[in-house]
Amino acid sequence: MANPWTGEVAIWLDGRCHTGKLTLGALAELEADLGADSLIALVERFEERRFSARDVIAVLVAGLRGGGWQGTAEELGRAEVGGGAAGAARAAAELLVRAFALPEE
Repeated sequence: MANPWTGEVAIWLDGRCHTGKLTLGALAELEADLGADSLIALVERFEERRFSARDVIAVLVAGLRGGGWQGTAEELGRAEVGGGAAGAARAAAELLVRAFALPEE
């Protein structure tokens, strides 16, 4: 079970629940992978709904790895994500929000 107070998000892949979390290391990996000028630029893309499928996959991979998953972007691309493309985008956005804000009570 994901704990939102620690920044965790439940991510369903191929019918199994995984815990995603954007740790500091995962955030650094994400920044390097996307070649982003800053993480704020990435967050703004999500806020303005200008993100790409590549952004979603990169955020999910970083979050899943932060939660201990050992897979690759290619494996994630072949996996069935709970909720489909919309569910994947929602999980990626949640990861970013929880990395930088406390959950609401």
